[in-house]
Amino acid sequence: MAQHNELGKWGEDVAAEYLRGKGYSILERDWHSGHRDIDIIAIYQNYLVFVEVKTRTSDSFVAPETAVDYKKTRNLRASINHYLRFRTLDLTPRFDIITVVGRIGSTPKINHIDDIPLM
Repeated sequence: MAQHNELGKWGEDVAAEYLRGKGYSILERDWHSGHRDIDIIAIYQNYLVFVEVKTRTSDSFVAPETAVDYKKTRNLRASINHYLRFRTLDLTPRFDIITVVGRIGSTPKINHIDDIPLM
């Protein structure tokens, strides 16, 4: 597996564990809608939370969440809409970003940005 793929998988594992520790119930990981995906889908309180995870070894030059640009949010909207048609859950949808900064085997820095509008 390529090094960047291993880093991304590690970041998603870290994010899922972080969410579990905060009381989230993980429903799906790496859910696919065609060529698009949603990293984590979870339930928290009365929310159905769609989470995009961005993992970087450093945030010195640019914040990892800036990678969630217009094109990415457009794809996420399409994937979320597909998921909402696929699963009927009486929960309010919400979009979050979790950034994980560090290296595999280290203690990462985690930033959870919740309830981001996907306009």
